[in-house]
Amino acid sequence: MNLAIFFDPLPEELVPAGAPATVLAGAVSAFTGGNFPDWRTADLALIGLDEWRGSAVGEPAGHGANAVRRQLYQLQKGSSPCRLADLGNLRPGLTLEDTYQRLREIIAALLEQGTVALLVGGSHDLDYGQFLAYETLERAVSFATVDARVDMAEPDSAAPEDSHLRRMLLHAPTFLFNFSQLAHQQYLVAPDVLAALEKLHFETLRVGQIRDDIRQAEPLLRQADFVSFDVAAVRWQDAPAYQPPNPFGLTNEEAAKLAWYAGCNDQLTSFGLYGYRPDHDPHGLAAAVQATMLWYFVEGYYYRRREVDFRGSTFLRYAAGLHGPARYAQPHHNDSDDEDGPDRIVFYKSRQTDRWWMEVVNLTGNARRIVPCSYQDYLRAAQGDVPHRWILTQALLG
Repeated sequence: MNLAIFFDPLPEELVPAGAPATVLAGAVSAFTGGNFPDWRTADLALIGLDEWRGSAVGEPAGHGANAVRRQLYQLQKGSSPCRLADLGNLRPGLTLEDTYQRLREIIAALLEQGTVALLVGGSHDLDYGQFLAYETLERAVSFATVDARVDMAEPDSAAPEDSHLRRMLLHAPTFLFNFSQLAHQQYLVAPDVLAALEKLHFETLRVGQIRDDIRQAEPLLRQADFVSFDVAAVRWQDAPAYQPPNPFGLTNEEAAKLAWYAGCNDQLTSFGLYGYRPDHDPHGLAAAVQATMLWYFVEGYYYRRREVDFRGSTFLRYAAGLHGPARYAQPHHNDSDDEDGPDRIVFYKSRQTDRWWMEVVNLTGNARRIVPCSYQDYLRAAQGDVPHRWILTQALLG
């Protein structure tokens, strides 16, 4: 597939020739002039977006993705080899729906080659095109959204950026297994919206819960095939780049930590940063925050440990009883299944990263899924309490 036909090249000053090899500008292969990068051999591909027809407040002055690039490519390259391609800026379609379909085709092509897509700029509804690409995988997928609001408005009465999540959750035929909403602020979300997500057995995590213990967000991001991040989730004083301004939200450090968690996720294959309006960011503070988030995502990507073989020697296996005290919680050899049963939950702990997973088998025994969890989930099971995440996954398995 010739992706070059969908993109405009970058201004050469964004990725100057002869940049030191120690900075990202010297490591990225970018679309400048007539040279389109070889995205098939890249680990990650950055895509700039400048599509705002889905926004309720119109198009900003300036190109947000280029402002973020200006900050990103000045940063020092991490210690790992970096194979990053910058495909340039996506040419919007004749209609907004055409732009969604272009994103679908491009991201699907990247998925086929195993290249992770990094999407920067444009209104948050563009994650609908990101979502559609996963329909081509012909398997159930999970995703997570980081946003101060839950964009579930009725599409007939709201702009696409305020209703795109409803469209994704109600897409037919469905290929969605699970969804997680992170960093919303309860006073910005109608109670019936949160009730609807609870009824659908989806997990939510308020910004206050993340503030109390950001590690709670890690399992939710680790189970996602893709993540959609609205810059409006970050408080205005850290990222003055959206409308209307909000003095509450994630700090820049918390946003970078969430990007790191997403980058470390072995199964995550695209990451979108949306909603940045450079005309509200005269000092480039929000651009620097997003550039740093991308830097942490890239670093997280190269920290991946490919933890997929739960029967391998890199995992400890535990069985915890559902109806008894902690004496039922004990490690087992990976090749031992004789203690499994309907009254037990099997947990896996990575020897490399100390991360935890939980095995969920539905009540009829015909469906099984291993999902990310926390050490606290294991402790609850060890005390005879059923973890809430187990109950939700059980309901999703049916």
